[in-house]
Amino acid sequence: MASLKEIKSRIGSVKGTSKVTSAMKMVSSAKLHKAQGMINAMLPYQKSLDDIVSNFLSGETPFTSPYVLREDEKPAAASRVAVVVFSSNSSLCGAFNYNIIREFMALVLDLKAEGVPDENIDVYAVGKKVEDAVRKMEFKPYSYQSLAAKPDYKEVFALASNIMEQYASGKLSRVYVIYHHFKSSAVQKVERLTYLPLEISSYKKEKNATADGWLNNYIVEPSVSQVIESLMPQLLKQKLYTCLADSYASEHAARTIAMQVATDNAEDLIQELTILYNKSRQQAITAELLDIVAGSSQ
Repeated sequence: MASLKEIKSRIGSVKGTSKVTSAMKMVSSAKLHKAQGMINAMLPYQKSLDDIVSNFLSGETPFTSPYVLREDEKPAAASRVAVVVFSSNSSLCGAFNYNIIREFMALVLDLKAEGVPDENIDVYAVGKKVEDAVRKMEFKPYSYQSLAAKPDYKEVFALASNIMEQYASGKLSRVYVIYHHFKSSAVQKVERLTYLPLEISSYKKEKNATADGWLNNYIVEPSVSQVIESLMPQLLKQKLYTCLADSYASEHAARTIAMQVATDNAEDLIQELTILYNKSRQQAITAELLDIVAGSSQ
């Protein structure tokens, strides 16, 4: 059995750890609350933009856009692919980063099965953890650690504009995004979506469908193509920012839960060690009393 000094030292160590995990939980909880506010403020704009684009795409007027894959078109064979991966800059958030890295590895295997070599995969790593992981896999990622630490609208738009420009010029044939979708404080799901090309079937409504009482067959000036051409970049940029906001909220939700579990485990361990300390102390006192009684009887 460990000595009283060792048990007392361990109790002090666990109490110190408990204070750290409790503080980290409070910080992550505050950041999560801020991230939820950011998402709630963004959702009305995102919904309105999606409705506008959906209504235009559902009309019968023909249009062209370098970012949209029409229903009668087949996706081009993947030649050069870009992958935007969202993770955190630090650990202590459960399986948050592991799930992202695992999904990225699964995507790489799928691309290899299609005949895309590793050197034709451009990785945009938003977060230090996924950046370190892909470097170990011998990729050379573009680093965006600052976005994982603090979401920035302008920086995300610059990243989206760069990717869209490469896709429109034919340098990229496909773009994927891997991130955590924030459903609730307890549930965050890893998502892999095709960012480009944008499939019209995912936005197009049924013929003669209405949205908020308005028909979707508009007369547009100067033309539908010009309106779509101006809306699509905005939609794609907003979509990437939504993924970043989702990932940011998911990270702090996962860390809040992980630190709560760690704090609870530390408190349980402190109770067990305190009981062990009291038992050991009682045994030591009993042994001393027996020695005193035995000495006085001689």
